[in-house]
Amino acid sequence: MGRLLLVGNSRWHWARRQADGLHVWHEPGPPQGACGDAGEPWADLEAWAAVGALPQDRPPPPERRLGLERVPLADLPPWLGIDRALAGWQAWRRQGAGVLVADAGTCLSLTWIDAAGRFRGGRLSAGLALQLRSLGAATAQLPTLTAGAELGDCADPWPRATASALEVGCLTACAAAVLQGWRDLQASGEASQLWLSGGDGERLAAVLGQAGLTPALAPDLALEGLAALAQLS
Repeated sequence: MGRLLLVGNSRWHWARRQADGLHVWHEPGPPQGACGDAGEPWADLEAWAAVGALPQDRPPPPERRLGLERVPLADLPPWLGIDRALAGWQAWRRQGAGVLVADAGTCLSLTWIDAAGRFRGGRLSAGLALQLRSLGAATAQLPTLTAGAELGDCADPWPRATASALEVGCLTACAAAVLQGWRDLQASGEASQLWLSGGDGERLAAVLGQAGLTPALAPDLALEGLAALAQLS
């Protein structure tokens, strides 16, 4: 079966259909052989979408690109990232009601889709890893950290060590942005379910759980949306 590709800002997200569902994997950039090698690296590519940069010498075939105009949501502005549209559509169709999708990747995006399937707006801020890198780059004494698997395991909410203080501070800042967005939406009287996606979604879910929230966790929501929409085309 063919591959599906979502080109993100910092990673390439892949999927292949299997009998038991989608097999998903992630790579830091173009796959081996995608640029300049002999053969046809995109021969089995079923569909793709992109928000990040594409290889200049051998980009994916444009006829297999899935654009924003193909996402069946109402009132989508032309500037909206296809990843947000796909994740919002997939959460909305799975929920069968209004959703607030928090995608915790390079960018932490909040996307509100109402019960009628209309894009109602959102919020954007720096994601967890980007916050950590930015603090290291913009300060003289703070280290540059990478968001690793251990992030979010710090039991002490007030660490004494600098690295742990950065980890807990940035993770808490991301969770607070999601929590405030959720509270603002609930205060408006719009019934919605919170969905978490992206590489740092699981870490945020743990912090939000401490605040009494139980979001639906779907790390690869945008890829699932791409796969579903490709089948409908």
